[in-house]
This record gives sequence, C-alpha cells and structure tokens, in this order.
Amino acid sequence: MAAAAATRLLRLAPRRLQGPPRACPFAALPLHPTPARLAATTSRWRRFCAATQASAPPPPPAAAAAAAASGEAVGEFRRRTRVADVKGGEDEGAAWVGKQLAVRGWVRTCRAQRTVTFVEVNDGSCLSNMQCVLTPDTEGYDQIDSITTGASVLVEGVIASSQGGKQKLELKVSKISVIGESDPTSFPIQKKRASREFLRTVAHLRPRTNTFGAVARVRNALAYATHKFFQDNGFVWVASPIITASDCEGAGEQFYVTTLISNSAEGGSLVKDIPSTKDGRVDWSQDFFCKPAFLTVSGQLNGETYATALSDVYTFGPTFRAENSNTSRHLAEFWVKYVLENCKEDMDFFNTWIEKGIIDRLNDVVEKNFVHLSYSDAIELLVGSKKKFEFPVKWGLDLQSEHERYITEVAFGGRPVIIRDYPKEIKAFYMRENDDGKTVAAMDLLVPRVGELIGGSQREERLDYLEARLDELNLNKDSYWWYLDLRRYGSVPHAGFGLGFERLVQFATGMDNIRDTIPFPRVPGSAEF
Repeated sequence: MAAAAATRLLRLAPRRLQGPPRACPFAALPLHPTPARLAATTSRWRRFCAATQASAPPPPPAAAAAAAASGEAVGEFRRRTRVADVKGGEDEGAAWVGKQLAVRGWVRTCRAQRTVTFVEVNDGSCLSNMQCVLTPDTEGYDQIDSITTGASVLVEGVIASSQGGKQKLELKVSKISVIGESDPTSFPIQKKRASREFLRTVAHLRPRTNTFGAVARVRNALAYATHKFFQDNGFVWVASPIITASDCEGAGEQFYVTTLISNSAEGGSLVKDIPSTKDGRVDWSQDFFCKPAFLTVSGQLNGETYATALSDVYTFGPTFRAENSNTSRHLAEFWVKYVLENCKEDMDFFNTWIEKGIIDRLNDVVEKNFVHLSYSDAIELLVGSKKKFEFPVKWGLDLQSEHERYITEVAFGGRPVIIRDYPKEIKAFYMRENDDGKTVAAMDLLVPRVGELIGGSQREERLDYLEARLDELNLNKDSYWWYLDLRRYGSVPHAGFGLGFERLVQFATGMDNIRDTIPFPRVPGSAEF
C-alpha cells in the first residue's frame, strides 16, 4: 500500500510502442559493437522510427551537413501527438479538422462493413478512442485480418468531422501498419464487460480497459497533486527507508527481510538449516543486517528526523503491513479540486458507470465545512443513534468502518468529519498524551464511502513520557534509540499525519475495492505479477 505522510514543526502550540514480447535486438551485441553490426541490428527499429516521424520537417541544411560530417546525429526529443492532445481542448478537436495525424495505440474494436471498416484505437492518454475509417484503397488494408482487439497499430491519415453521433472527429486513414498482432481467440479482454474479480487475474492487461485506464490516470493526477501541494507550501520531500528495524505502529504486523532462508533448494531452506542460538532462537547475528529487519509499515518516524532539521517535510513511498485482511478498504479538498478540474472525462466515466453522483459527492467535500468532533462525543452520537451495528460501540474500543461511515454519511450528511482525542490504549506509542492521562492528541479524517482517510497526531516530544509509553507496551527501547535521541537533543513540539494513498484513489473514483486502485495488488494468498 502506498502512503503519503507529512510532518511539520508546531511553531506556537499543539514510449515507444511494442508488440508481443520478443528478443531485444541489442541483447546479443558485444560490449563494443562494430558500426556495421550495430547498423544491421538496429535497421528494423530505424525503419519503424522513420515511419512514425514521417511528418516531421527535415533538418536545416547546415544541421544536415554537420551530422554528415560527424556521423549520425542524435535527434532532439519530440513528444508524440496523443489522442488527448487532439480531443482534449476546449473545441474538442475542431481545430484539427483537415490536418495530418499519426495515431499509435491498441485496437479496441474493429467493425468491417461492405465498403468501409471502422477501427477504434486507444493510446491510453485519455478515455476516448480515435475512430479510424479504412477503405479497401487504404495502404496496408491487406493486413485487415490482423487488426483485431488488442493488436497494436500505427495509423496515419487526415482528421475529419465525423458523420456519426458518438464522436465529433474521426481519422480518414491513408495508411495502417500492424506493429504487434493479438490472437483474438486467446486475448482475455473482449468487448463484453468482465468482472473486476476476473480482471485482477489478468492485472498485466487490465489497464487497457476503460475502468482501469481511468483509475490509472486519476491515480497519477492525485500523486502529482500531492507533490504539488506540499512543494507549493514549502515542504521538503524525504525518501524514507523501505527496510527498518523498528515497528512504527507497535502492532507486530510486519514482513521480515532476511537472507537466512536460502532459495538454492526447491522450497527454500529446511528449518534445521536456519542458524540458531543455543536456546533455539534464530541467530540474527548471521543475517544480512545482523538483527531482525522488516519492511516498513510507515515512514513517519523517519520523517520526524528530518522535521527536526528542516522543519516542514513529507514522505511519499510504499509501505507494507502483514495484516491478513480481505476487506474492501484495507490494503481534501485540494486533491478533490485537482481531479475534478484535470480529469473531467475520467470523472464523468466514474459518475456514469462506477458510482452515480460521485461528482456531486466530491463537490460537497470541497464546498462544505469539515465537522470537528471528539472521540467521546462520537461514541455518544453512535450510542444515541439506536442503530444496530455489527461491531459493538463502547468507549475505549476503536471505531470500525461502519461506525465511521455512519458518522460522515448519515449523521452529518456527507460532510468530512475530524475526530480527535482518542483513548491512548488504541493508538500508537508516539502520540502525545493529553492532560487527562486517558487520551492522546490524535485525529482521524473521515470521508463518505471510505471512512478513515487520514490519521494524524501531535508527537510525544517529552523523553520521560515516551520512554514510559515504550515500557508500558513492552517495546524494546534499544530499537528506538535514535528516535529517543530526537527528544534528548533539542526536542520541540511537532505533529504529522499519514494519508492512505489507495484510499484517496478509492474515494476519488468510487471503486468499491481498494485492490482495484493499485496497479498490482498484493493480498493474502496472492503475489502474482
């Protein structure tokens, strides 16, 4: 699960298109190939590149002469024209009518009629396809049997106003080239709708569907918006480590990182081959890091290190939790505004096919004020609702997803809700204890459909309180020596929060299951792709 987290000091108070996999043309080259061999090996790729750049203007005579004198020159980078560039403007592409265009993408559908063939091509830049119109006179029309769903093609022609009602533009094709064929009898993604459960089994191909292409683009926009927000507000991005020796949350739900289990034999090492001490425990001194090491569940402890030096920092990286959960959600204003403004076509798709009314829901988040509520008041509200919940409601117990969603969706009509001052027994060791001795200065941001989206707290800056809390939870203080040092040398009040990035994508797209918001989900019992 990827996560974004930020920590700041408190100042006052708390492309290239390819066909099916094939041998790399450079794989067999010696370290220092001769010019003749290099030219022969790359000739096929040069022909393809020349075809895709046919419309580019020739270089000036002086540049051509210089290139001839010094050998072949490396051309400057030129971004290809995408379908989104054509259709994404305010005029929806009207200015392109009559202009030449080369489209590189994958075939969604091919409909052959008596005198004309319609091929829908998508290059992934947007939801829309480019309708390409072929006739028997089109160069390359003899490849029509290879133009099947999933095949990659290069299509050249002239943009024209469409006669059909489904699109305003179409491409009158003068030439089509099949770059990579696709076997129509085995290609698993056809025009008919496929269940998301099935598409998870072909996660390497599901980005070609409308749904998962749209999810990927919205996810990208949210990641960009996250960086933009923090960068615009003076935060420094810190790369937190993936491997750690400490348990940030104190829950023990971590993956071990070890070299003691050898893969030299089928099935890995036998238990007797794993080095152990005299009392039968694993001898970690013989492991790679000479101590138990884990995949991190959070980068926020490391973020505090840099916050005490740079003041305002954020992390944005993958985290890993070995929690055997199969729920739909385990795995904001600025973000919401960004996707509504920059992913309009994709958001319209989600509004029509995934969650009707999602755009209104997101606009509500932008326009309505957030509700502030203490944990104690939230418990009182839930008990007073007389609603029968699956999980019990009692002071001291953690709020479950059904409780969180009731609060934000029902009790407050879709408004985001911030709940603060949770019991210290259900929160992490690093959260600052309140004066009542029972709660900590923690907060969760709840949003409709997802529940908790952000969790944050003021950190415990007092050394004696932090050491007492570690002892109370039976956590080894030696593993947190560096974290305690931050309290020994110039400790300051500071706070931070963590955002579940996949939950943010789920919230913005309306996808029911968080496994469909990440390119390659890792779940109990499955680590495919």
